[in-house]
Amino acid sequence: MKMQENNISANGFEQCIKCTVCTVYCPVVPVNPLYPGPKQAGPDGERLRLKKGVFFDESLKYCLNCKRCEVACPSGVRIGDIIQSARIKYSRHSPSLRDMILASTDLVGSTATIAAPIVNSVVRLKPVKAVMDGVMKIDKHRTFPEYASRTFESWYRKHARASQDGYRNHLSYFHGCYVNYNFPKLGIDFVKVMNALGYGVHLLGGEKCCGVALISNGMINSAKKNAAHNVGLFKESVENRKYPVVATSSTCTFTVRDEYPHLLGVDNSSVRDNIFLATRFIYGLIDEGKVKLVFRKDYGRKIAYHTPCHLEKLGWGIFSTSLMKMIPGVTFSMLDSNCCGIAGTYGFKKENYQVSQAIGKPLFDQICSIAPDVVVTDCETCKWQIEMSTPFKVMHPVSILAEALDLEATAAANR
Repeated sequence: MKMQENNISANGFEQCIKCTVCTVYCPVVPVNPLYPGPKQAGPDGERLRLKKGVFFDESLKYCLNCKRCEVACPSGVRIGDIIQSARIKYSRHSPSLRDMILASTDLVGSTATIAAPIVNSVVRLKPVKAVMDGVMKIDKHRTFPEYASRTFESWYRKHARASQDGYRNHLSYFHGCYVNYNFPKLGIDFVKVMNALGYGVHLLGGEKCCGVALISNGMINSAKKNAAHNVGLFKESVENRKYPVVATSSTCTFTVRDEYPHLLGVDNSSVRDNIFLATRFIYGLIDEGKVKLVFRKDYGRKIAYHTPCHLEKLGWGIFSTSLMKMIPGVTFSMLDSNCCGIAGTYGFKKENYQVSQAIGKPLFDQICSIAPDVVVTDCETCKWQIEMSTPFKVMHPVSILAEALDLEATAAANR
């Protein structure tokens, strides 16, 4: 009973004033009539569920966990956490084979990279898509992210590890599944930029998936194991080596900082304040006068920036946009605050695909109206969704910096 009372206090559902602003800001409500909305699914539903678990409604699975309801809430109620906690506690739906495959990013990624060209070609074939659609319920219209033939970790061991101890400052890099298996270039860009700023980049050694896909697909025990393992690595970095932990994924950063304690009950309090998103970390160094940036004189880009939902929840979008605005030659457009709709594995599922695309349509339309040279965002799944749904390339702010900086001149300025 005491644990339950603590959970009630932590999520603050009793502070709900029934204003329904959360429902107004929810991206699912306007496009999916099966979803009752965050107020009904969250605080209202929790009052009933605490009386008897039979009041749990499986329609809570339609929640994106985008946290936009929490950003909008004037009373600080953790509405998204209430909904996800209810799914963890009461759902009687066991993960399907599809759910387990989509959530097992380390297993699938490590296997797929071995034969990446074949895997990438096969999953593009229409007959294969049709089979996945009919048998596994992975929508045939969804484009899969490509796998790299070489992982980021293997590149790091061969090309970067030996030189990192030579820098006067150091950090640990939580690269995540996406950088390791799908897009090592982002990790390479991060190492190049941080080295130019005078920072040696070190891997945590044996990191596991942050667990966000495991959480959303109901594989909670696996998510808890990953969380406990990763927090152990964070403690080794922060407490023993005195290195901050920096990530390039906004969702990974949000998950390890906020979802570990709130949803999984894994205590990260001793290290949480030393876990940063790359753009926040870099901006902080500039703001404190610790580093200098030297930009190329010939660089020019028309940029449209999309704030990922989890980054909006962190309140850190300002750091990414500020860095982009620092670059001479950049024409900057701020996209309206809109969810892209993919929500990690959510948008891959056949029952969610049309809803996912409907949620993202206002964002896609605005991007097309601006017609930028490149869309910039800090979230890898937002990148997948926007590139699939518009004709525009999407880049991470760190990769923009890697392009725009004169890396040699920057390195000389920070010696």
